[in-house]
Amino acid sequence: MRSFIVSIVLLLCLSSHAVAEVRLPRLFGDHMILQQETANAVWGWAVPGEAITVNASWGASADAVADDAGKWMLFLDTPGHGVGHQLTISGENEIRIADVAIGEVWLCAGQSNMGWSVGNSFESEKEASVNLPNFRIFKSQREHWHEPLLESRDRLQQWKPCTQQSAFETSAVSYWFGKTLHQKLGVPVGIIVQAYAGTPIEGWMPWEIQQDDPRAIEHRAAIDRTAQRSAERGETVHKAIAFFEQEMNQYNRKIAAGETMKNSFRVLQPPIITKPASLGHQYPAHIFNAMIHPIRPYGIRGMIWYQGERNSKNVPQAAHYQEQLPKLIEYYRSSWNSLSNGNVSAHFPFQCTQLPSWNPAQVQPVEGLEAPWAVSRESMRLVSSKIQNVGLVTTIDTGDAIELHPKNKKPIGLRHALLALNKTYGKEIVGQGPEYAGHHLPGNGTVVIEFSSRGSGLRATRQSEPLSAFAVAGQNKEWFWANAVLDGESVVVSSEHVAKPVAVRYAWAMNPSQQNLLYNQEGLPASPFRTDSWPLWEPGDSVPEVNKPKKPNGYQPLDWDRPDMPQASIE
Repeated sequence: MRSFIVSIVLLLCLSSHAVAEVRLPRLFGDHMILQQETANAVWGWAVPGEAITVNASWGASADAVADDAGKWMLFLDTPGHGVGHQLTISGENEIRIADVAIGEVWLCAGQSNMGWSVGNSFESEKEASVNLPNFRIFKSQREHWHEPLLESRDRLQQWKPCTQQSAFETSAVSYWFGKTLHQKLGVPVGIIVQAYAGTPIEGWMPWEIQQDDPRAIEHRAAIDRTAQRSAERGETVHKAIAFFEQEMNQYNRKIAAGETMKNSFRVLQPPIITKPASLGHQYPAHIFNAMIHPIRPYGIRGMIWYQGERNSKNVPQAAHYQEQLPKLIEYYRSSWNSLSNGNVSAHFPFQCTQLPSWNPAQVQPVEGLEAPWAVSRESMRLVSSKIQNVGLVTTIDTGDAIELHPKNKKPIGLRHALLALNKTYGKEIVGQGPEYAGHHLPGNGTVVIEFSSRGSGLRATRQSEPLSAFAVAGQNKEWFWANAVLDGESVVVSSEHVAKPVAVRYAWAMNPSQQNLLYNQEGLPASPFRTDSWPLWEPGDSVPEVNKPKKPNGYQPLDWDRPDMPQASIE
């Protein structure tokens, strides 16, 4: 018994010593990158009341005292961009962080198409020899939780310099975005990749900012009803959490033993709860709690966002996205700004990714209730036009008629980079495709559409053929394919079937990719748009959900033709 008591005392002493040590989240480690020319938040844990000092090799230092919960935070000034720096964090113990870079940091978040890897994308073979030590990648495994987490459970998270391995395993959209910024700006660039497949926007923001949203209320209520049925079958919250804790202990033991791989292809990941649904990844706030809450307020320049498939199952849901997305943008901006003591801008750049093309190619001039992705694109376009410093990347010439996860991610990443280079970094380049700016009716049976962001001129995908994605309607709301003619800085549309046109829609379909689309000469596509404000559905309509196409045996996806983007090339 005496030896048992001694063992327990020793264990308690060791545990107390471990808790006393200054500790940081894994965002702060070797190869990390800090946002340049600001005061970056640095935080961690220690004994309550413990004094912490952070000293940087460039001469800056900052102090903090751990609060009653043992949490501390300080703000460390950074100079202009550079590499080869070190940080020393001192308290009862000392932590040294090596190979710290200073440059530009961007958050990249969304669902599965944001997470889709370079290694599974077209043109990955061209990245086989990539070696960019000052392009840094921080990628998290997917996690969700029913309460806000202070720290991610992913113990294999770490900043990695860009090599073939770290490139191939990370998000393709984020990779080509960050790589292009790094090479065009000539400064270190870091991307923080937070992606979780199949997640709705409701999961990416806290409940309190959406608790008055009728669709969010019904979304949560529907999940609660499913969870109640699970509980009646014995799948209770208590059992789920108990099983999760067992799996978490097993995960931690494996990591402590030096294991890193689940199998020859997959790294070890923290466990997740799938049932009951009230603890799952579809529930409002659960993604935010585990993937965004723990990384705030790390210093960032801006954010790119690729999410929306899960909120575009039908037209009313896709239309409602224009009410939800502003809530997320405003909350991310305001909370990051407040928590960072004003060092992250309250209007930081937020770049949206429109949904690409999916489903069979367009055959009707305008698709209706069967085309919720067209409505999703319109929702994002309207949000970007109404909120300061929100950008839009159009992707209708990417995608796949069959696969929900297309492999042509590179153009999307390049377009995000061009948008940021223009709008955020002030480079004299064209950052977007033609944007609908207005229209007028000359009274001669035509509609003249004006565009901004024309670059050095308008063009079609196939220059020898007429534009083919425009549709026109009269007061009877009956749509016909339009004759569309480039006329300098405008497009003039008409139809022999519509004597008095009043409305135009462009690329209004699930998959308009095979039409002869509108671009500027810089190879950036025009966003789908409509000039009318006619209701997209009527009360009492039978609203279908989007169909997932059946994949033929032996199906092999192929990339599509699109104009080159010469501004994105690296000389």
